Amino acid sequence: MNVLTAENLTKSYGEKTLFADVSFGIDDGEKIGIIGVNGTGKSTLLKIVAGIEWPEQGKVTMGTNVRLEYLPQNPEFEETATVLQQVFKGNSPVMQLLREYEMALEKLNEDSEQPRFQQALMALGQKMDELDAWQLENEAKAILMKLGISKFDTLIGTLSGGQRKRVALASALINPTDILILDEPTNHIDNDTVDWLEQYLNKRKGALLMITHDRYFLDRVVSRVLELDQGKLYPYPGNYSRFLELKVEREEQVEATEKKRQNLFRNELAWMRRGARARTTKQKARIDRFEKLQADKPTEFLDRVEMPTGSSRLGKKILECNHVQKGFPDRGVVIKDFSYILLRNDRIGIIGPNGSGKSTLLNLIAGRLNPDGGSMELGSTVNLGYFAQETTYLNPDIRVIDEIKAVAEVIPTSDGGLLTAAQMLERFLFPPAAQWTQIAKLSGGEKRRLYLLRILMSAPNVLLLDEPTNDLDIQTLTILEGYLDEFPGAVIAVSHDRYFLDRITDKIFAFEGEGVVRSYVGNYSDYREQVYAAEQEAVQASNLASLAKVYRATDAPEEREEAEKKKERPLKMTFKEQQDYVQIETQIAQTEEELQKNNQHMNDMGSDFAKLTELVGIQQTLEQKLDDLLERWTYLNELAEKIAQNKK
Repeated sequence: MNVLTAENLTKSYGEKTLFADVSFGIDDGEKIGIIGVNGTGKSTLLKIVAGIEWPEQGKVTMGTNVRLEYLPQNPEFEETATVLQQVFKGNSPVMQLLREYEMALEKLNEDSEQPRFQQALMALGQKMDELDAWQLENEAKAILMKLGISKFDTLIGTLSGGQRKRVALASALINPTDILILDEPTNHIDNDTVDWLEQYLNKRKGALLMITHDRYFLDRVVSRVLELDQGKLYPYPGNYSRFLELKVEREEQVEATEKKRQNLFRNELAWMRRGARARTTKQKARIDRFEKLQADKPTEFLDRVEMPTGSSRLGKKILECNHVQKGFPDRGVVIKDFSYILLRNDRIGIIGPNGSGKSTLLNLIAGRLNPDGGSMELGSTVNLGYFAQETTYLNPDIRVIDEIKAVAEVIPTSDGGLLTAAQMLERFLFPPAAQWTQIAKLSGGEKRRLYLLRILMSAPNVLLLDEPTNDLDIQTLTILEGYLDEFPGAVIAVSHDRYFLDRITDKIFAFEGEGVVRSYVGNYSDYREQVYAAEQEAVQASNLASLAKVYRATDAPEEREEAEKKKERPLKMTFKEQQDYVQIETQIAQTEEELQKNNQHMNDMGSDFAKLTELVGIQQTLEQKLDDLLERWTYLNELAEKIAQNKK
């Protein structure tokens, strides 16, 4: 059943037409993803569908009693409201009741002896029973907890930008709606939360229309993709993988049509050059056709962006982190005893919960923060390119091309050529007319794209990327990934985009709490497999221990009697146990040394995946050997203590 229809929508800003005659429908329960280059009007289209903005032409119609909820990229907040009050911001009777209940509860907490506050809360509690609102309140708190918000009475004005966005997301999810519209819901949430949001949206009833640049998210959630490209909307049935297949087919058809058009154009041009003495009706029709062919422009595919791989020379010493410590008064220690030697071709992904210290590590490397302990040593030839989360480094008052020229007029390419600032801007989807636009007039995504170009124009040889996938469109991300494949230096990226991490990394630094940063070989999927395997081993060990207790409790009487007889005998070590007791500590030390050497070998291998696979196997064998030795050492020491006690 159709719940919303958009017909012939047209929208422009000044001389720029975002889209024209766009039409589509949304069926009940359908999940749709909108993709396209930044600045093409995706967010504007969502605002029109949500009734926030109006089109110049066309209309949007919804079914009777259809409820719609919209989450913008930059939600508005009441600074003095608490988290729960902000979540219950809807106008429905249930939401109004929940807000009243939270306010009454807050007043009672301030003055618990006031009878009128107690009576008001009891009356509201009865209404909550009547409207069955308790379940909604519990669900709201559960969603907030999943999104990393645990203090429900915190004032919105005291939250960070990322925390506010998650509160707004919780509010959008909790409201009972038939159509849920989300603009970049995966920004500012960590990988585990994105996994949870995927599952939540897949189970959720009702239609979904969203913009996201998270390709795994698109692949696993949506059932239809709408691509906004140069003012036109192209529908593709299926998820993101199916979209890629169908888009290739569409572009091949367009290219074939363009070749036919060019051939026809050449024939018509030859005829026009010969001239025509008489202007017959037939000749005039042919002239009109020539002019039409001349006016038609071939389709330019905006995702075909090329990026040069120019960089400056990188010496032997790059970065040495020696026992680095960092903490903050309000957060405690976020990095504890972290050591690492950065290699030339390292591709490192940094993951962890929000606020765990990921950006702090990048700021320490970049020299924007000083460690509390240990040292960060950069090589003398290192030219850092730091793509931070903020675009405040762009001057909003100057033109696009002036911002790039301020960094470099030209940039060398890997083949020995040169590219000018204007040429680079064209490659980054800023046509000549847009290059003279004031930066303040750019969209958020266009500013991010310009900021990325500004970084690359400085020809860095070590790249630090802090959430590069936020606000960058899929086309730009795809080309950035291709660029990183050829980049002749080290890359360290903080990201919650699982596809991006799988695509570019061969090592993961995981922030695991209390300042611990653990290194894993492989990309994000490899890391998840290693963590899952460790969790399964822990569960299995726990199950075996429980099973052993059951068996000990149900031993046969004969076995218990035999055990009692053994207890009565003098306790002593066997010859083998005596030998092991003498040698065990030396064996443990040797195994730990072998593990350390193997770890160093893995770090030195870079992108030699065949050798890395072999070393990972050795690593697992050594770790198992060390576990067995430690278990044996514990048993022998306990036995030695018991023997000593018996002798007393």
